[in-house]
Amino acid sequence: MFSLARPRYLMRLILPMGIALLLALSTTSLAFGSSSQVTLVQLSQDPYTNGPPSEHKTQVEPDTFFYGSTIVSAFQSGRFFGAGASNIGWATSTDDGATWQHGFLPGTTPYATPPGPYGRLSDSTVSFDARHNTWLIASLAMNMGARGIAIIVNQSTDGGLTWNNPVAVASTQTNDLDKDWIVCDNTSTSQFYGNCYVEWDDFDNGSIVQMSTSSDGGTTWGAAKHSAKSAHGLGGQPLVQPGGTVIVPYKSSPGDIETFTSTNGGKSWNAPVIVTKIDDHFVAGKMRSEPLPSAEIDGAGTVYVAWHDCRFENKCSANDIVYSTSSDGTSWSAVQRIPIDPINSGVDHFIPGLAVDTSTSGGSAHIAVTYYYFPNASCSNDCQLDIGYISSINGGASWSASQQLAGPMNPTWLANTSAGYMVGDYISTSIVANGSAYSAFAVATAPTTTGLNEAIYTVTGGLPVTGGNIV
Repeated sequence: MFSLARPRYLMRLILPMGIALLLALSTTSLAFGSSSQVTLVQLSQDPYTNGPPSEHKTQVEPDTFFYGSTIVSAFQSGRFFGAGASNIGWATSTDDGATWQHGFLPGTTPYATPPGPYGRLSDSTVSFDARHNTWLIASLAMNMGARGIAIIVNQSTDGGLTWNNPVAVASTQTNDLDKDWIVCDNTSTSQFYGNCYVEWDDFDNGSIVQMSTSSDGGTTWGAAKHSAKSAHGLGGQPLVQPGGTVIVPYKSSPGDIETFTSTNGGKSWNAPVIVTKIDDHFVAGKMRSEPLPSAEIDGAGTVYVAWHDCRFENKCSANDIVYSTSSDGTSWSAVQRIPIDPINSGVDHFIPGLAVDTSTSGGSAHIAVTYYYFPNASCSNDCQLDIGYISSINGGASWSASQQLAGPMNPTWLANTSAGYMVGDYISTSIVANGSAYSAFAVATAPTTTGLNEAIYTVTGGLPVTGGNIV
């Protein structure tokens, strides 16, 4: 099993004082493989020029969140080899993905406008607090030595178009924090409506998973708490059920998918339970790729957790995208394989970005998954990286045919890190009100004499969420 010793991330786009700029980047159809029939729009581009060990032009690891008619994505910009990036970039659409504006967070690093106190940023993740009408981007803040010294949150109260300087959720002078995620309780009938929850782990304390709660739109945050029996791991993605129960899937230190819950608004956290053991194929091409969970929830509160896993393939020869579901965060379904390609096809699938339409549920739940893949799992120096997409309209009972979105790309076109070539330890997909899916992902073209060409893209007009008879 491949394990990153300490995953780190960051991205950012430039805007004076955090003010939005109209996206000047042109919609473009990149000359990728003949099976791709989509047009990509570039959401952002790394504007930074600070020298090594920061690598330009690079953008990696996007998250997305959708609410109302607004989609916000956040990502690292100007990736450092060891950890983090020069800043966090954002891209916002207020019209269901028809048009986009973009920029970079203020008050974060020396490269921000205005500059901030942190050396690097990583692990950006987005949520919206409906009660307080506030968009939130949480990030891992590091010093120049790449130690995680704070979890921070930037707020926007104008629909994700301008952003305030960050507030600290947690900070430390001695420990090394890592991998944050944020979610808010947006169900008006929930007794914890308006609570927001941030998760991270403390690498210097055995990667113990920590949680903090805010009830004022992310302006102030409670003391860090850990679960009963002290969950240890990384990559947690908390979700909130309509009744207010918070479910936190994560990758445990022993290499399992585990979850823990809170039923009292984050006042305390229950002991973790094991969903399943992870069994993953080592991804070729010197790619940075960890089987971290991608988690989403349907309208009735059923949680879906997806990751890459090789259990269904002969001799664990390649990874599939697999998932499990739960209605309570404690009892979980048997692991199911998403039929992107036939079993033993030799195609290696990894880094899924899962979306579930919260206006649907149960046997009618709409699901969309974006993922990266190598057509040949046993490639070496000739690996060709592609991006794919698949969907279901019956809760995963059957699936559409898979579709190529971009590629092939040579892994050496990507940002190089201490853990391998990087598109992100996670990516993201969101299903918007009109039923289309918008995924944000890193796409690279061949480097030039001025540097790399890796940036964040989505599909123009979104992707259809359709059904099919592939099981």
